[in-house]
Amino acid sequence: MNLNKVQREIKKLASPTRAGLLGRFFKTGPGQYGEGDKFLGLTVPQVRIIVKKYYQALTLPETAKLLASPYHEFRLTGALILIAKYQTAEIKNKKKFFAFYFENIKAFNNWDLVDLTAHKIVGDYLLDKDRKILFSLAKSPNLWERRVSVIASFAFINNRQFSESLKLAKILLTDCHDLVHKAVGWMLREVGKRDQPVLLKFLNQHASTMPRVMLRYALEKLPKKQRQYYLRQK
Repeated sequence: MNLNKVQREIKKLASPTRAGLLGRFFKTGPGQYGEGDKFLGLTVPQVRIIVKKYYQALTLPETAKLLASPYHEFRLTGALILIAKYQTAEIKNKKKFFAFYFENIKAFNNWDLVDLTAHKIVGDYLLDKDRKILFSLAKSPNLWERRVSVIASFAFINNRQFSESLKLAKILLTDCHDLVHKAVGWMLREVGKRDQPVLLKFLNQHASTMPRVMLRYALEKLPKKQRQYYLRQK
């Protein structure tokens, strides 16, 4: 089975030293956002080489098994394979990969897995479709589903469609987690890079109530005087 070949190649590249470093970097300790996640110690470029070699041969059920693994690199491999399959699929077949993403959404349970996939699959698929599902995700009790909702909107921003990102930002202004604050601030910054007046209008309305980390991320590309002005609103 191709799945067995993929698993063997991943395990051959394992590095206990790097695994320890990754575990600390991705906050896997008790009470941290990545609690319980396990690492083998591969780099992303190493995983990408494996993905390029096997993504066409691996079936969706095999990809699902990778996504179900307790090891982060197995899930990362499955995530990147799903992106490759989605991007090379005919338009008429993309829906099944979108649906598969949500069938396995619990696998995308750290910020790198969300940030690599949400806009490339969820956002891309929804470019010309109803986007209500993102607002349901934004209200989810699950941190990663809320982050998926925000990062998915990057696909819209890249197409100069800003309204969903701004609406999601408003919903998440009172979110309890800084990883959501950072994601929202990042998307607001991207809006501002493409249309600064749109960002400034949002900041004029909400800067005083935005979480500070969200505000700082949103301000990163503004001139120093503007950054200082909005930071004083806090």
